[in-house]
Amino acid sequence: MTATIALVDDDRNILTSVSIALQAEGFVTRVYSDGEAALKALVDNPPDLAVLDVKMPKMDGLELLRRLREKSQIPVIFLTSKDDELDEALGLAMGADDYIAKPFSQRLLIARIRAILRRTEALAAPVGEEPAQEVQPVLERGPLTMDPARHKVTWKGDTVTLTVTEFMILETLAQRPGIVKTRNQLMDAAYQDDIYVDDRTIDSHIKRVRRKFRQVDPEFDAIETLYGAGYRFSDE
Repeated sequence: MTATIALVDDDRNILTSVSIALQAEGFVTRVYSDGEAALKALVDNPPDLAVLDVKMPKMDGLELLRRLREKSQIPVIFLTSKDDELDEALGLAMGADDYIAKPFSQRLLIARIRAILRRTEALAAPVGEEPAQEVQPVLERGPLTMDPARHKVTWKGDTVTLTVTEFMILETLAQRPGIVKTRNQLMDAAYQDDIYVDDRTIDSHIKRVRRKFRQVDPEFDAIETLYGAGYRFSDE
């Protein structure tokens, strides 16, 4: 079944170019130029996923997501200003599934959309019925539990909310505790389809993951940095 993606942005150029790129990948698209116009449509006729810009007139993306979450749990990706951690933190706290900083690669956006839709499909599969794609088993490493099918992470029983990218990076590290993963290896896991990103982007993701875990456990130190080599996960 063809997935429908809603795009909400006051930049007409972004709406047009991203819509064309998504349609070329087989998606159906709906476009909205402001949050007020989008809200009713997203509630009355929910798409499979929505991409929301944060900075918009009338109703910004954060307010749109807040009001949307009162009535719908459709997956949401935020488009944020570069390095705007406040927007990211607020959006994830209100229920966004991932965020991408502008300017962004359309290939990266499409990869993130596909990753979220795969996880949504697995989560929606009826109990006892296997989803269309093979689902990885729950991963347990010491106090860490990761459920890829449900995109759920807990540390010592407390939930830690990660974006899709952060989840993939942590999963790659936790699959082989004690083994050092280079930035390139982590990029390959998190950014598929030959998408190029600066390797320092991985450092930023690791920083955010650590911060999120330390919000539930100030003593969290399971992700170790090996300067000049990469990162490793310790379950000791």
